[in-house]
Amino acid sequence: MKILRIALGFLALVFASAAFAGASDFDFEFGDWNVHHRVKRATGEWYEFEGTANARPILGGLGNVEDCLFHRPGGDTRGVAMRTYDPATSEWAIWWVDGRAPHGTLDPPVKGRFENGVGNFYSDSEINGKQVRTRFTWSQITPKSARWEQAFSYDAGKTWESNWVMEFRRTTVPGRETGKTLAPAATGIMVPGTVS
Repeated sequence: MKILRIALGFLALVFASAAFAGASDFDFEFGDWNVHHRVKRATGEWYEFEGTANARPILGGLGNVEDCLFHRPGGDTRGVAMRTYDPATSEWAIWWVDGRAPHGTLDPPVKGRFENGVGNFYSDSEINGKQVRTRFTWSQITPKSARWEQAFSYDAGKTWESNWVMEFRRTTVPGRETGKTLAPAATGIMVPGTVS
């Protein structure tokens, strides 16, 4: 009976560990970044600008917040990405708050996960009376850089049109300036969706 309890305890630990494995997926982003933006206007023309971002953990590691500053051609603006991880589904949900309308209605969160170092997150909503599927993709993640892309689909995901690309370049890692780190994953060495 004692062996059975030990075996069951071990299995519970293994399953709990697997459920929380994705909670560190965004640890690569903790710290400060310079960000180059490319945004597609409704006319189809792309314009570019610079910005910064800072990301940090919240909710005891089951969430994080990314504070963004955009140096747009028309002046500086801000935005915040808030992300939470659900161990029951192994999925992330991401909400966006635009500083130009901070009390506006939040869009439905994009939801998804990382697989093989690439994160894809989706939501369905309506823009100007048309059904649209939104996709956020995190890719090309290294300790010093990352790429984020937003794309829309007006045909339920058959075709996609990118409309915003952000190229992240690291400026600091949390704790590096003091010699103390928050966690091994916060150094940016771990790649989301992979086994270390």
